[in-house]
Amino acid sequence: MKAMVLTRYGSPKDLRLQEVAKPEPRDHEVMVKVRATTVNDYDWALVRGKPRVYRLIFGLVRPRVKVLGAEVSGTVEATGRDVRGFEPGDHVYGDVSETGFGGFAEYVCTHERALTRKPPDMAFEQAAALPHASMLALQGLVDVGRIRPGERVLINGAGGGVGMIGVQIAKQFGAEVTGVDRDFKLEALRSIGFDHVIDYQRDDFTRGGQRYDLILDTKTTRSPFRYLKALNPGGRYVTVGGDLPRLLQFLCLKPLISATTKKALRIVVLKPNKDLDYVNDLFEKSGLKFLIDGPYPLEDVAQAIQRFGDAGHIGKIVITIAD
Repeated sequence: MKAMVLTRYGSPKDLRLQEVAKPEPRDHEVMVKVRATTVNDYDWALVRGKPRVYRLIFGLVRPRVKVLGAEVSGTVEATGRDVRGFEPGDHVYGDVSETGFGGFAEYVCTHERALTRKPPDMAFEQAAALPHASMLALQGLVDVGRIRPGERVLINGAGGGVGMIGVQIAKQFGAEVTGVDRDFKLEALRSIGFDHVIDYQRDDFTRGGQRYDLILDTKTTRSPFRYLKALNPGGRYVTVGGDLPRLLQFLCLKPLISATTKKALRIVVLKPNKDLDYVNDLFEKSGLKFLIDGPYPLEDVAQAIQRFGDAGHIGKIVITIAD
């Protein structure tokens, strides 16, 4: 089968489209014929080996993960002998980052717990855009952020996949939602439901005087004390990722801030695929709007990852795998 293979840390240009052995499913695994996949933070980080702490997990000198790609949608091709939840022909999608990645290929084998059935009316490109981003948004807003009806919510880095789904989840709670991103993304943000938009290159939301009940941040580039100024009393700041030194700073200061203020700093530890049934229900009953950059063919994965790193995309960068 064809796959985009990573043999060394460096840049997206070091990826190569190669013929590799087709995987075989183990006892609890499902083989999926990949129809679509996406580009994520994982891909941008792993292809460069940065931040370097990733190398402690994925290989100090050379990457142990050869085929990246954390989200997949496709058709079940075969199942291991102990799989009970799926059979060949099922349309599925899921986040496979905890089971070895592998989305940038024609086939991937993954544990059945990493997959859920795709609603019939959901396109494969749409399904691939959901599992990682939607779980970050849902767990950040609901499980960790404890969003309440009618609150004022801000999503920083709103032009990516988390913002795309996050605003629609927040609207289920009747929230007033502000999105922060670059100027060329703002009209798209309005189109999917943001009530207000801010161009971060012109205005700093932490200095603008507006206060929010809940901030969901995908970037985390500022001091924790800057974010506290943008929160109402009782407000919660929740980060789903960003600059590693800042995240470490948050971990250290979180207990002190909770003890001395009426505000909270929280960090999402992602539980992949935990509530995809909720996302399916949201799609089927309320409809979901999708912002998709692409789709691009498998051979253009390197350019797509670079586009992600340059923050030149709106929504999710989607890759389709041709038959």
